[in-house]
Formats: sequence, structure tokens, C-alpha cells
Amino acid sequence: MIDVVGLGDSGWEGLPDELRRTVAGAAVLLGGRRHLELVPERPRQDRRTWPSPLRDGLPAVLAEVQGRGPVVALASGDPLRSGIGTTLVELLGADAVRIHPAVSSDTLARARMGWSAEGSEVVTLVGRDLRRIVPHLLPGARLVVLCADGTGPARLAELLVDAGLGASTLTARWHLGGPREGALAARADEWNLARTPDLVVACLEVRAAPTAGFRFDALGPAPGRPEHAFAHDGQITKRDVRASALAHLRPAPGAHLWDLGAGSGAIGLEWCLAAPGARCTAVERDPGRAGRAGDNSIRHGVAERHAVVVGDSADPAVLTTLGSPDAVFVGGGLSAELLDRVVAALPRGGRLVAHAVTLESEGLLVAAHARLAEAGWDVELTRVGIEHARPLGRYLGWTPARPVVQLSAVATGER
Repeated sequence: MIDVVGLGDSGWEGLPDELRRTVAGAAVLLGGRRHLELVPERPRQDRRTWPSPLRDGLPAVLAEVQGRGPVVALASGDPLRSGIGTTLVELLGADAVRIHPAVSSDTLARARMGWSAEGSEVVTLVGRDLRRIVPHLLPGARLVVLCADGTGPARLAELLVDAGLGASTLTARWHLGGPREGALAARADEWNLARTPDLVVACLEVRAAPTAGFRFDALGPAPGRPEHAFAHDGQITKRDVRASALAHLRPAPGAHLWDLGAGSGAIGLEWCLAAPGARCTAVERDPGRAGRAGDNSIRHGVAERHAVVVGDSADPAVLTTLGSPDAVFVGGGLSAELLDRVVAALPRGGRLVAHAVTLESEGLLVAAHARLAEAGWDVELTRVGIEHARPLGRYLGWTPARPVVQLSAVATGER
């Protein structure tokens, strides 16, 4: 059993007597250098700082201290909030780890702001790209952002201004709960402090500024962003048809999508943005397009959940490297063989959506509809026609887009 003890900014003085005895009685005390310095020295106590890189080096450290006596690990605040507690539970199992949380910095930040847990959201940027916050930047949102260091608030302010959200209020709070606690609040577009002390949390009240060219239609989890929200060369599923595809794919938390023939990656990106933890593996044979899809995933803050594979989805060997899918979208490279492989890869309840724009590929979907219906799948075939109003002399007239045939199927029954 490993005890993981959370420390607040008040350190040793803020621990209750019971936890002081737990820490003092440890044969092995693990923690970051800052945490270990907060705890008084004990004779014959083996103190070890975390290995670097942590995840790779931790199993060897744990094996080394096994059987040495009580092992205690020190953490910041709640060890299960982007902390070592989560890693230890993943490695050892919940039965081998006992967590003793302190009041977390995000809880203290909400208390200072007067924000309820239900009315705010916590986003961690510790060890993550700054743009991870982008999917959460909705006007009216209240965000508690855990920053990696004291440059975090200034970098957030710059990102907010670039996104047309400079009117947002940013409150930086540091050393929460300790004797050095401090705070600074300002509009994002008026932020002028390059660095705060470390151990900083940024509280955001997101508001849109009347910036020229700013548009709300690229924000939020709902699918159907305009084409200008993505870098592309014309190979992109248009917003109305894309929204229909996502409605049939039904993004779910943690679910994995194959986006085959990904082009700009728009389908997979909107899948990731629509549900917490949703993941996508996009396959695109053109390296230029694959690069743009990767750039789009960074821009939209989902790069850690959106992998891009340069390859041909028609190659069976490529599909074997993608991991098991919960849903599949086929936007390019459609063939009867590819559809058969996708059908075989999907689990019970898995979803398939495929698009066709030529008569030949439409015929493939008609044939697939018959086969899947016979196999007991819940299957629909839809022809989507969109018309847009465009200038016609001094008036407006309807200009039709190329119709798209959409196959939507759910693997029902036994697999």
C-alpha cells in the first residue's frame, strides 16, 4: 500500500496530525523536490525525488522500494487532479493506493471567485499544449485553468485576444491557501504582466469582444463549423453534410473514430470537439493534406486526441495499425473491399457513415445497404441535396451543391 498525501501551499503546518504521523513514519518518502523540502527531515528515512521522465522511470523506483516498509508519496492538493495519484492508481490499481487529498487549488480558486462547481469547468494545461483550452472557450463559460508556470496567464491572455475574446476577464491567483497568496485581475486585452509567481491558477470569464471579422460559428461543441475554420485545399466535407455525418456517427466520451480519406480532417476534428475525450485516427494518403489535418488539430486544441496517419486506407495493412474503432467515417477511397474491412472491424453497436458523390461510388453504397440490411444492421441510405442563395444579377437565385449519398449503419445483433 502506498499512501499519497496532498499538501496545500501551507505545507507541513497545514497537515492534520494524523497525516503528519503518516508522513513522519514513512520508511520511503517520494515526491518532487519542492514537496520534500516542505517536510522536516527524519533519521533513516529514505527520500527520493520523482524520476524523469516520470511515467517511464516510475515502475523501477516502485520495484526498488518494495518491501522496505511504509511508502508515502507527496503531491499537490488533490493527488487525483492532474497529479501523481492518478499515475500510481493506473500502475498499481486502486486497491494498492490510498489517497489523502488536501483542498485542491481549483477548489480554492472557485471559493475566492464565488463560483459553483456546477457553473464552472476545470481545465489543466500542466504538461499540455496551451491550445488544449480552445474547445472550452465559449462565451459565457467560467473556466478554472491550472497553469504549468507563471507565464501561463500572459500566454492565455494572448490566445484569448487572438481568438476575438479579448473582453474576457482573467484573474490570476497564486499560492492559494498559503501565506504568499496573491491575485491580479484584468481584461485579457489589457493584461500587462508577463509573469506571475508559479503555482498559479487562472480564472476566466469568457466574453467575446466586437472584433472585426470575429465569428461565433467556429466555437462550441456542435458540429457544422464553416469551411473557413479549417485549412484545406477544397477537399473538405461541407458544413451541412458534415453536420449530418456527425449526427449519425454520434460522438461519445472516449470513443474512437476512424476517419478514412480524411482530407482536411474536419470530420475527425469535429468528432473530437463534440464529446469529452473522444479520439480520432485520421488516414490520408496525400502528405500535404495530412499535414494540414495535423495543423488543424493543433489549431482546434485536440492534437493529443487526433492522430494523423499518412497512408492509403485501401491498404489492409494500414487499418491493422489504427486500433479498434467505435465508429468509422469513409470520406474518400470508397470501395467494396474497404467497406467489408470496416464492417468486420466494427464492434456491436459500432457506427458506419460513408459518403459518395459519383454514380460508381453511389452504386457501392446501394449494394452495401442491401448487404447490411440482410445481415440485420440498422441501415439508412439518404441523398442529401443542398442549395445556397447566390447573387443572380440584381437578385438572388438558388445554386445547388453537388448531391451526396450518405450511408449510415449501426452494427446491431450479434457480431
